Amino acid sequence: MRHPPAALVRNYLLLVLGLLIFLASTAWLENQGISAAWLGYLFLFATIALYAIIGLFCRTSQIDEYYVAGRRIPAVFNGMATAADWISAASFIGLVGTLYVTGYDGLAYVLGWTGGYVLVALLIAPYLRELGGFTVPEFLGRRFASRTVRFAAVLAVLLCSFIYLVAQIQGIGLITQRFVGVEFTVGVFLGLAGVLVCSFLGGMRAITWTQVAQYLILLIAFVLPTAWVAWQQTASLSPLTVLQRSLATIATQESRLRDDPAEQQVQQALRKQAANYQAKIDQLPVSYNLEKQALEMQIMHLRQDHASLREIKAAEKQLSQFPVSPEEANRRWQEARDQYLKRAEPPGDYAQPYTHSSNLAQASTQHYVSAEAARQQNRLNFIALLFCLMLGTASMPHILTRYLTTPTVASARQSVAWTLFFILLLYLATPILAALVKAAVMTDLVGSSLKALPTWLTSLKKLDVNFAHFTDWNHDGILQYAELSLHPDIVMLALPSMFGLPSVIAGLIAAGALAAALSTADGLLLTLANTMSHDVYFARLHPQASTQRRVTIAKITLLVVALLAAYVTSLKPGNILSVVGAAFSLAASSLFPALIMAVFFPHYSPRSIFWGMLTGTALCLFYMFAHYPLSANLLGWQMGKWAGIEPVAAAVFGVPAGFITIACVEVFYRFKRSFKPKKASSRTAK
Repeated sequence: MRHPPAALVRNYLLLVLGLLIFLASTAWLENQGISAAWLGYLFLFATIALYAIIGLFCRTSQIDEYYVAGRRIPAVFNGMATAADWISAASFIGLVGTLYVTGYDGLAYVLGWTGGYVLVALLIAPYLRELGGFTVPEFLGRRFASRTVRFAAVLAVLLCSFIYLVAQIQGIGLITQRFVGVEFTVGVFLGLAGVLVCSFLGGMRAITWTQVAQYLILLIAFVLPTAWVAWQQTASLSPLTVLQRSLATIATQESRLRDDPAEQQVQQALRKQAANYQAKIDQLPVSYNLEKQALEMQIMHLRQDHASLREIKAAEKQLSQFPVSPEEANRRWQEARDQYLKRAEPPGDYAQPYTHSSNLAQASTQHYVSAEAARQQNRLNFIALLFCLMLGTASMPHILTRYLTTPTVASARQSVAWTLFFILLLYLATPILAALVKAAVMTDLVGSSLKALPTWLTSLKKLDVNFAHFTDWNHDGILQYAELSLHPDIVMLALPSMFGLPSVIAGLIAAGALAAALSTADGLLLTLANTMSHDVYFARLHPQASTQRRVTIAKITLLVVALLAAYVTSLKPGNILSVVGAAFSLAASSLFPALIMAVFFPHYSPRSIFWGMLTGTALCLFYMFAHYPLSANLLGWQMGKWAGIEPVAAAVFGVPAGFITIACVEVFYRFKRSFKPKKASSRTAK
């Protein structure tokens, strides 16, 4: 194993030292009275400036440097860069919140994402590096000697990478909204500048070295607050001790809340709300027309009574947000009913598997399944999600292309091992932090007077009602557990305010979250741009293009894709983890069967590979689209779930369909060829 150059190690050790000095300096500034807002600006813009400087020094116009960093990145640093590429906004921001809400069931994300790297190391990365090339579509096209397979792979890469990119830019928007105070859409386009400064000038070369810096920043930004909160809450820094004490606190509080009369009153009120929605659903379309007419009459009366402009505007806004059709009302009211029923459930066992509801108990408007059936269904969804995330990890183009930057096949394998090591440094701390937050909320927040709630909670509600929501359902003036709802995507960002940490720590978390989102967004953007410029422009449109022209086209494509992704993100397509899950299912369904066949069965016909990719992708898209809220409104119908599988795990259908289609098409054409009459050989008479 080759050791990385001493100069590289020295430079990044100096960077860590500089970061610690920067932390000490900002802590001194905080003691001098500088505002938290200015500290947040300082952290965000200082780190972006650092990335811009690295990107500027690594600028290049050489094709191999722009696409694969000259294939000379040492395994350790490539592993660190890949870890940063991997630890996205979903991991840094969304995973703590998901584990806070779902407990054990959320570990499917941790196990699936890390387990996927075993498949990468054993099945894909070495063979990808051995063949060389610049992109995943090029690898598939060369293995099967097919332009059609290569073009199908281009479409698959564009689809899954673009969806994943939207999730990262959404994370950037949340970070800037939370810490800079700008509106979400403005934050999205501001963050876009940070993405472009890393990748635009230097391509893979610039991204690699900025990602190493970003990994160091995000690791410190996650581990330091976790250790601070652990010591504050448990007086221990031992991971096992902290986790054990937190889980014991949660179990005690869950047991108390199940028997709490006030909590039961809230649960009854929530069930009543769910019943009201069910009654409206049963009376559609009459209930829809009556409610809409009531809103219209309310606006008319307000105008006749010369009410204030504020009251009229509020009523008009309520009408504008009313469902546009009875079908849309049916979907929205079903979602509201299910949410109320879910919140009305007694607290589950946080540390026990498969105890959290997946809305299965509301699968029918007339019948409710048993708790054991719900548990079995949750187990099935856990395994299905684990399956999708593992195969999706092994198929993600922006990760696979990182292993094209190593000098040798052996270093590609070593890079995967280092990647897993660096990822685990953060992922092993995530369940601990989630348990600490859960224990603190159940102990310190639940049972508080609604008139004396902490400022951070009321501020989150004012910032966005979806971030934090609480209503006094039983009218006792006390916050009950079932009355509180925290959005998973905001838990990590609200951590400093929640535990009273210094503003320096808040700025550090903001910088770490931004580093996580930027690093992944950069990798995805470069993958999209390189695929378009290399596999479409160069391979199909202009094979005689010069190196300079190809790099220029890649940069222009990168800019266009970035702007398009920012626009789609501004529409808020869903929470971060759900969007990420969709991207992984699509990557697994479209690319995993083709990658496995390319490695082990390259003699299969391109026709069978193409149809396998098409079938897997189409089935995955159909299942997700059929359950996406917009589809019910567009099509006027909503399909039931197959075996109760959640749409985020659609690859559990798409991947087998892809393999089966490949096998069936291959057998069919081989059988057809076996019956094709052979042409008589012509002999030359002498």
